[in-house]
Amino acid sequence: MKYFTLIIAFLFFSCEKKEDVLLPKSNVSIVKDVQDHSPIYIFFKTEGKDTLADVNRKNSIISTNWLFNIDKRLPLKLVIPEVMKLQEKKRADSAHKNEDAENYYSYADSIGKNLAFLPFTKVYYKTEKPKSEGLTLFFKKNQTVEVNQQVLKKEELLNYIASLDFAVKPKMQFCFDKNMSFDAYIQDKILVQKLESFAKVTEEYIF
Repeated sequence: MKYFTLIIAFLFFSCEKKEDVLLPKSNVSIVKDVQDHSPIYIFFKTEGKDTLADVNRKNSIISTNWLFNIDKRLPLKLVIPEVMKLQEKKRADSAHKNEDAENYYSYADSIGKNLAFLPFTKVYYKTEKPKSEGLTLFFKKNQTVEVNQQVLKKEELLNYIASLDFAVKPKMQFCFDKNMSFDAYIQDKILVQKLESFAKVTEEYIF
């Protein structure tokens, strides 16, 4: 609980400014504790009618685990380009690189009443449509998922995938609507974790 309170304090009063990050919520914790970490904040900002993603990473250390605290209201089209820049910077810094250091998205576990973390170190983002090959899952803004042109409710997805009969497991491609909120994206990412036994995916397409 002390750890949870400390992190929340950082989120709400980071960078000597009273700026808040409204974290996504879920009812499950993928990872409950991360040691030796540095915080990165992506704030929700508005200028007139424009929505902006305001990044603050001045306290991040390359050799540590990075915790990405991202406002749930931001759309992926603003979040992912900033995440990609930070990923590339960390991957390219060979002088301070720590092979064991991971990247995590933070979110709130509404059941356990604690902060939780979702690893994404090995994910490479692409802001384009994938080639039509294998099994393509496109998570849409309207809470549905399209699997090779068949539209399903998200709660139907796991049973549908389990019902498919393949002689050889196909390549699986995950795509996400660039206009969905970061909050919806985290919900989808947690759902995707349950498909890892079916296929290991290291690329995600945002378009």
